[in-house]
Formats: sequence, structure tokens, C-alpha cells
Amino acid sequence: MNVYPSNRYPFPKLCLALAHGFLKNAVYVDGTRWQSQDISNLPQMTARELRHVSFDMKIPETMVELQQQVEPNLPWAEDHFQERVSGKPLNPAPSEAWWPFAVQGNKDHKMTEVYAHTYPERIWPKQAGLDREAIDDGADFFSNHGIRFEYGDLSDVVNLLNNDPYTRQAYLPIWFPEDTGVVHGERVPCTLGYHFLMRLGRLDITYYMRSCDFIRHFRDDVYMASRLCQWVANHMDGVVPGVLNMHISSFHVFRGDMPLLERMVDAT
Repeated sequence: MNVYPSNRYPFPKLCLALAHGFLKNAVYVDGTRWQSQDISNLPQMTARELRHVSFDMKIPETMVELQQQVEPNLPWAEDHFQERVSGKPLNPAPSEAWWPFAVQGNKDHKMTEVYAHTYPERIWPKQAGLDREAIDDGADFFSNHGIRFEYGDLSDVVNLLNNDPYTRQAYLPIWFPEDTGVVHGERVPCTLGYHFLMRLGRLDITYYMRSCDFIRHFRDDVYMASRLCQWVANHMDGVVPGVLNMHISSFHVFRGDMPLLERMVDAT
């Protein structure tokens, strides 16, 4: 396990320490697939990997401070965060059009005109996949169900925290049973889920990821998890954001991105 505590690594130094870690300690992992794509003939897609990376970071109380600290891809990261907390299971989300790393309109990630999943769908799953026009017109509909009960969503997590602030049960899953075993052969979320824990007026968030790309996604993932904590804290009385605890099973840089990583280190 690679652990980076915040008292030793404030976020800018954390990024530099991680970059050095990839150069010194990461190993190449051969794989034949990335998401739902065959990469067996794409050597540049071989990943250099750090396994089981964990770190913590104090979350600033304001969006502006967080943006200054993390330096996400703006305006996209904030635009997409607002889509995630919009209350609508958007698929696709409008911000896909200006995602800075989009290639050919993200067509390799789509089944047809929609994605196999989106974060707004997973955060607001009760109406996901249903006829949006009928819902917006006020038509009757059945909420999506689990084995025995109706799905919960982000608003239910907020209600739970307000009704029982010291609960240990405030978890927002992004990985759903339909992802298990990837039986559909499509993309599955990199995020497993978010756990919220309030103590002494501070709300901590623990962010579990199965996979994260250091070059393209890391800063935006840190930013949107921290913004989610700010958003939930703002929906509670007398609560401020606490600490982001982040755990990544496979933290990687693709072979084709290694020259960029080396330039990042040389520039410091």
C-alpha cells in the first residue's frame, strides 16, 4: 500500500510525490482490454501502475479555495459537478461536449446515443433509463427497484445525515449490481462509491476507486469528490467539510503519457 498523509503532503506536493512514485516504483501491467476496448495492438495503452494508493486531504470550505488548491480542468469540472447534483439522471450529460479529453465525441464509450452509465444516472437512479419526456410532463411512472426496496439516491443520503447525523450508513454507491462481472461487456464506473461520516461538526468523505488515470482524471476526481462533500455539508445545519480520504486500487499512467509525466517532474 502507498500512503500519502496530508500532514506530509499538501495537495501540490502530493501530486509531485505521486509523479515521482510513478517514475521510481510503478510497474508496467500488460492488459488486453481498457474499459470495453481491445488494446492488445496498442502498446501506448500499457499502464504503468501504482497499486493501493491512499491519501487524505483537508477540504477547503469554499469552491474557490478548492479550485485554487486542486487546479481541476475548468470550467468542465464544475459544470459536470453541477450535472451530478442536478437531481436528474442525465445520459448523456451536456458537459460531455466540452470534456477536455474527448476523442471523436466519446463514441468508443457509447452504446448508441447514450453511455452504458453516467454519474448523474448512478447518483439519481430512481428515474434512470425511464422516458424523460413523460417524467417531465408529470406522467405516472414506477421508480427503479432493487431486490426488495426502491432505490435510494443522493437526496436520501442527505436526509439520512440530517435525521441521524452520527450515522455510519451514509453511503452513495456508484458501482451497481449490474456492473458485477461486467456481463454486459460495456464500460463500468471507475468509482465504487462515497462514504460520509460526520463528527464534531465536520463531514468527512471517503472516496473508493477501483481505477484512476493520473494524467487525465485524478485532479477532476479529487475536485468533484471534495465538491460533493461541500455540497452535502451545505445541506446540513452547522456542518462544514472535513477531510477527503481517497483509496485507489489501480492508479496508473499509460505508456504513451510517460514523456508528459517526465516533463512534469523536470519542470519542478
